[in-house]
Amino acid sequence: MGGRLVEFGISDFGFAFGEDQDVEKVAKDYVDDPERVLQWGCTTFHRAPDGVYAVDLAAEAAEQALERAGVGVDEVDLVALATAENPEYLYWDSASALAGALKIKKTQTLLFDNEGCGSGTTAFGQIAGTLALQPELNTALFVVVNRVDEYRRNRMAINQCVHSDGAVAVVLRRGHGSNRWLTTEQFTDPDLVDGFRGEYGGAVNPVPPADWKNVDGSSVGWFQAHFGKDPKRLREFLVQRDERVAEIVDQACARVGLTRADLDHVIYINDARPGAIEAVSDPLGLPIERTNAEFARTHGHMGAADQLVSLGLHLERGDLKPGEIVALCGISAGMRWICTLFEI
Repeated sequence: MGGRLVEFGISDFGFAFGEDQDVEKVAKDYVDDPERVLQWGCTTFHRAPDGVYAVDLAAEAAEQALERAGVGVDEVDLVALATAENPEYLYWDSASALAGALKIKKTQTLLFDNEGCGSGTTAFGQIAGTLALQPELNTALFVVVNRVDEYRRNRMAINQCVHSDGAVAVVLRRGHGSNRWLTTEQFTDPDLVDGFRGEYGGAVNPVPPADWKNVDGSSVGWFQAHFGKDPKRLREFLVQRDERVAEIVDQACARVGLTRADLDHVIYINDARPGAIEAVSDPLGLPIERTNAEFARTHGHMGAADQLVSLGLHLERGDLKPGEIVALCGISAGMRWICTLFEI
């Protein structure tokens, strides 16, 4: 297949999740209308204990991946971290903090934190570019983590997903023969860039007003206002949204000489709403059994970590066979459509 900058694959995975929470039992603690949340189809999510933050989860997942791979920290040539949430501190490099938590003294780091829940998928293209430019790099550690900032964001009032805390780490090896990266593609529609932004905490509005609550940060209201509360325009956008997922998958396939007919599995964001994942898998000709729909219901939306977590869980369960093609795809802030292809 053509189009690859460099040959590398995933040798091992590691995971770390917050404590399991029953959506039905705790939804009332987050929203005034819990029945609406239950309709989304998510049964379980993970919440990190107080005092456990993103780098903590990332380090736990990383240590597990390195142990499974039999790789010492002194063998890691590159540490990369992706996240969709606010970091523990401003003006702070959480990728370097992760390297420090792993007791790595001197290394290259990459941080992906400005592409929303697409960061964990688009990052593979940037990592590939780094490996292509630096042939001396042989082993990379890539971690994707989500830890909801509950002060600014209500995990059940951001969009129509239950947001969850978790991390996944992968050991990437140059020339590894299985779980091989094929390509990464993405594009944005800048007209929708404000759809998922947080209004407070940045330079424009550093402090929220006294009467502000984190339930006020829903993206649903912004999209309704953007389309003039016109149901027809909103429906047209929702159709286009799903069509663009198929478009970016087709674009990725074309890059390496494939078509959607060559796909064996598609892994989307963990959107548990009835019909949400089918709207992506059906046009690609794949049944729901060849998606991450089951994991979406039981893990919730882990921001940028969804696709890679699901890929690892599918592999652990034996759902994927050598030679199969898997598309990791999704939508994120930007507004960005993304796809990364792997050959198992």
